Amino acid sequence: MRVTEVEAADRRRAGLILKISIFATGCAGIVAEFVLSTLATYLLGNAVFQWTIIMSLMLFAMGLGSRLSKLISKNLLDVFIFVEFSLSICCAISAVAAFGLAAWTSQIQVIIYILAMAIGMLIGFEIPLVTRLNENYEELRVNIANIMEKDYFGSLVGGFFFAFFALPYLGLTYTPIILGTINFLIACLFVFSFFGLLVRKKTVLALLACCTLTLLGTALLAKPILLYGEQKQYKDKIIYSEQTPYQKIIFTRWKEDIWLFLNGQEQFSSYDEERYHEPLVHPAMLLAGHRSNVLILGGGDGLALREIWKHQDVKKVTMVDLDPAVTRLAREYKPLVALNQNSMNDQRLKVVHQDAARFLRETNELFDVIIIDLPDPDSIDLMHLYSRNFYQLVGRHLTTGGVMVSQATSPWFAKQAFLSIYKTVQAAGFTVLPYHNQIPTMGEWAWVLGVQAKGMDTNQLKEKVLKLDFNDLPSRFLDNDAMVSMGHFSRDMVGPQQLEKVEVNSELSPVLYRYYASGSWDVY
Repeated sequence: MRVTEVEAADRRRAGLILKISIFATGCAGIVAEFVLSTLATYLLGNAVFQWTIIMSLMLFAMGLGSRLSKLISKNLLDVFIFVEFSLSICCAISAVAAFGLAAWTSQIQVIIYILAMAIGMLIGFEIPLVTRLNENYEELRVNIANIMEKDYFGSLVGGFFFAFFALPYLGLTYTPIILGTINFLIACLFVFSFFGLLVRKKTVLALLACCTLTLLGTALLAKPILLYGEQKQYKDKIIYSEQTPYQKIIFTRWKEDIWLFLNGQEQFSSYDEERYHEPLVHPAMLLAGHRSNVLILGGGDGLALREIWKHQDVKKVTMVDLDPAVTRLAREYKPLVALNQNSMNDQRLKVVHQDAARFLRETNELFDVIIIDLPDPDSIDLMHLYSRNFYQLVGRHLTTGGVMVSQATSPWFAKQAFLSIYKTVQAAGFTVLPYHNQIPTMGEWAWVLGVQAKGMDTNQLKEKVLKLDFNDLPSRFLDNDAMVSMGHFSRDMVGPQQLEKVEVNSELSPVLYRYYASGSWDVY
């Protein structure tokens, strides 16, 4: 009886170790895929596409790993430990490998996808192995239920860990190393708990030593490798870098000028940002019947806000920007504060960190001017912010005589995307005026201004705008002559025939993404 109790205790202990291992590796595995998806978004853009492809590849590879596991008929414990050491290395080096190789190849997506499949295959391989190991301690129905339960629960914990702690605080530098360490510790737990049951003890110990050295080396070299790979993505010196839950923020400097990049996309350069922000703000502000209450959707860098404060009758501005890190930098980061002239620290400003469409759905407030300074429509997740429904929401929050204006991407590099935005704003019930300007660091850029005025057409609106007095503005670029130039398009750029070729963008039919992606951005 005494022997039976000891055996029962050993069985419970072994089963507990197996369940702990599958929980921990489930947690680490899913976070590794999240890391690769985030990394792919940063390096390649288009968050929805990258997350979809990587998670799909992972699940497919898990199926392959499960299929291959049936070929293993003996030494299951040794094989499981080998898989855990392999997972440890693959997870730990994932970000380092992607960033390091990104400096030398333009096909970095291949590297990322291969890593995703390798990790997925190892995860798929380990689950059947643990199930087979655990069959000695639990009957089939309990065994399978417990193993799958712990794996899925680990994935949930991993998701929370990644979203609320790993990405905001550890970033892409150390999160993969933590994941690799988890798998390493699980492997060590098995080595020391079941050492007597191992068949190839020397091989396992050698793998343990190699994995230890790999983790230590990766921990020491990760930061310089990532900084090197990141720097190779930019022409100028990186002076600030931060990974937030929403995006990668990079500031670079060349001589006296700074650039802001979000997920690798240029947002502005101090060299010529006034050629974007002054046309964005002042035509709408001067055209509006009143300017006491202004809404900015996006614009967290404070540069459009700087232009708004030049109008003395502004009493309140509400800024809606999703990422708190951007608005914090606009208030505290000295190079940006100097550029936005401390615009974010005005007591008349109210900052809301929320999705722009959700804010408009939830507020009852009306605004005299609504300025839409959102990122380019380069991914599916931004389509709802360029849809007809969104612009209709904007219209419902304008006072009588109110004006809206939206940045409308490049009419040269993404002509169809620009025309689609133009047509979509028009379809939302606005009389619209498109205008454009040459920005040296960004190329040709466009905006669409809209008013809700029955009986007014584009030509009448244009005539009204050109009668506004821009010469008295304390501006660096914009004056009456510049506005006249910006209001004219060549015959082949804007017209009824061109508009007929594009569709209105809607949430159910997000054609804008296709138009934007088919643009000739690679020539610039």
